[in-house]
Amino acid sequence: MTVYTTMDSPLGELLLVGEESATATGGTALASLSVPGQKYGAVVQDGWISKPEAFTEIAAQLRSYFEGRRTRFDIEYVTSGSDFQQRVWTALETIPYGTTLTYGDIADRIGAARAAVRAVGTAIGANPLLVVRPCHRVIGAGGRLTGYAGGLARKQQLLDLENVHQAA
Repeated sequence: MTVYTTMDSPLGELLLVGEESATATGGTALASLSVPGQKYGAVVQDGWISKPEAFTEIAAQLRSYFEGRRTRFDIEYVTSGSDFQQRVWTALETIPYGTTLTYGDIADRIGAARAAVRAVGTAIGANPLLVVRPCHRVIGAGGRLTGYAGGLARKQQLLDLENVHQAA
């Protein structure tokens, strides 16, 4: 059963979507976390059930992150994507809080050719779990702030929260 809720955040209202009873513990597994206006962001569908209580722990972890008290998430999630997307998304999860990598670095980490940097960027742009799967920590070559499905201003907000200073 697909459940959802919204919560306020410094990035604007977040839409959290999950699959209830999809986890080993019988809780809710996060399937999507998106912001208003996000490219490829989730939109509430007919048949989804508003169930804020299903996201109590996830919301608490997000609030703690936005308050600067959490540097990683312990959230069960489910996502579907191609094998390539899954490899890219797994690489995102290895980027430590407060650090950045380039799109080329991600290509290297997954064993893709440097020519695959554009495909890596496309996979990152399709990440359904903003914030918790830290695609905001991927920047362009030379430290340029590029690409973020939630908008560059939000990407900068997240990097500022994590006290990341990229090259000018």
